[in-house]
Amino acid sequence: MVSFVDDAVTVTVPATSANLGPGFDSLGLALSMRDELTASIAPSGLAITVDGAGADDVPRDETHLVVRAMRAAFAAMGADPPGLVLSCHNVIPHSRGLGSSSAAIVAGLALARGLVAGGSLLLDDDALFRLAADLEGHPDNVAPALFGGFTISGCEEGEFFTVASSVDPRVTTVVFVPPTPVATSVARGLLPDVVPHADAATNSGRTALLVAALAGRPELLLRATCDHLHQSYRAPAMPESLALVDALRADGVPAVVSGAGPTVLAFTDAGSVAVLRSRCPEGWVVHHLAVESRGVVVG
Repeated sequence: MVSFVDDAVTVTVPATSANLGPGFDSLGLALSMRDELTASIAPSGLAITVDGAGADDVPRDETHLVVRAMRAAFAAMGADPPGLVLSCHNVIPHSRGLGSSSAAIVAGLALARGLVAGGSLLLDDDALFRLAADLEGHPDNVAPALFGGFTISGCEEGEFFTVASSVDPRVTTVVFVPPTPVATSVARGLLPDVVPHADAATNSGRTALLVAALAGRPELLLRATCDHLHQSYRAPAMPESLALVDALRADGVPAVVSGAGPTVLAFTDAGSVAVLRSRCPEGWVVHHLAVESRGVVVG
């Protein structure tokens, strides 16, 4: 019979950026911005408190994404808690292309596993990843949220997979976050069903080059982040973001739309961060975010 721990469990989980230009639905990078969540078992009911990013917009009931993930993990472990108390301190902006939904899913799964005695034996990291990818629908953000670093992920014959790849320590990022969100469903809805073969071939080459560039050839990042599959199609939903990407790239900066947007991510080195920060459009928020080697952390 499954039993629960007596103490509260706290987890932190990083923001993530997916696609990174050409690596559509396959590449993901963990970034040094982290949400913190705490949960405990209660005698009955469900109590949720939220502060920080998105606090005014998220539900406080069973539809809350963290709670939905927790319920999925409990079910996978054969556990049925009598009640839950959940506290969320959100730092990752919502609907901006920085993996807030993946962070919520991974955090919820990790919280539930931590609340079950021996939970890591019932639900190991590989099982947690598969469950997270199934809940999110694709693995590119949940993989770095769970494992940290730079990941290459996909799905073959219904099975999700991910592998880690190295990042040169000279590489860091600056992200430009616009004030207006764009729903992932809207951004995806602008993508065509078919793309030219030449564009697909070019992106394949750029994706392979990007893995090598991040691993040890950062001088190749501008060429490696060139995309033909998704960014330009999304311009109607985020024209200011694509304009910033184009302006930065024209000046030799490897800039991309982060995930489904509208945040813009630029790869750089430590010496160029201040100059890049000065390029932030009025009304936007700029962050210098390092590549985060840690994924979700319990305790």
